[in-house]
Amino acid sequence: MQRMFTPGCALVLYKPALIERLHRVLEGSLGPMAILADCCRNQPALDAGTEVVNVCPGCDRRYRENCRESSTIAVWEVLAARDALPLPDYGGRRMTILDACPTRDRTSLHDAIRTLLQRMHVTLVEPEHTRTTSVCCGDSAWGEVPVERVKRQMVIRASQMPEAEVVVYCVSCVKSVAIGGKSPRYLVDLLFDEATIPGELDPDGWHRQLDDFAGAMRAPDGR
Repeated sequence: MQRMFTPGCALVLYKPALIERLHRVLEGSLGPMAILADCCRNQPALDAGTEVVNVCPGCDRRYRENCRESSTIAVWEVLAARDALPLPDYGGRRMTILDACPTRDRTSLHDAIRTLLQRMHVTLVEPEHTRTTSVCCGDSAWGEVPVERVKRQMVIRASQMPEAEVVVYCVSCVKSVAIGGKSPRYLVDLLFDEATIPGELDPDGWHRQLDDFAGAMRAPDGR
C-alpha cells in the first residue's frame, strides 16, 4: 500500500519542526512514506489506493469526502494501535478535551486519542458535550459573522470546559481555547512533551495565514 503523510497547513504554520519528528515515528512503524505538503483545500491529486495519514481534523474530513479512491487515517489511530513512540508521563494531571467538530462522526478517532491520553497518564475529565455531541470551538463561525461575535462564541465554549487545561487536536482550536481564557494543550505537543504556544490570536490574522499558505501551494493554473 502506498502511504503519504499530510501534516496539514496549520501544523506547518504552527511548529514545522514537529512534522519531521512525527514523520520519523510513522516511517519507523509503517515504513517509508512521502510527505504531502499541499493544503487539502487545493484537492491535491492522489493515486488510487493511497492511504493518507493525517494530523488535521479538517484534512481528515476533506480527504474522506473528496478522495473516494483513496483512504485516510488519523495519526492518532496509527499511534494508538502501536507502541511506536515513547510517551511522556503526566502523572495523572487533570485535563479536559474539546473534540474537533469535523470529527464528530469519527468514534475510532475519539477512542484512539483517549487511549493515547490514558497511556500518558492524563486524568481526562470529559465536558458535557463531547465526542459525537461535541460543540464547535467557535472558529467555524469565522467569515459568517463579525469577528467579535466569533470571539464571544469562543469564550462561551471555553467556559464550558470543566478543567483549566484543554486537550485539542486542531490548531484552530488551540487559538479558540486561548482566546476563551483556558490553557490549550495541543495533542502533538503532549506527545513530545512540549509547551503549546497559541501564537496568533486574532481570527482574521490566523485565517489570513492559512489562506496565504493554501494560495502559495496552489498550482499556477489555479487548481
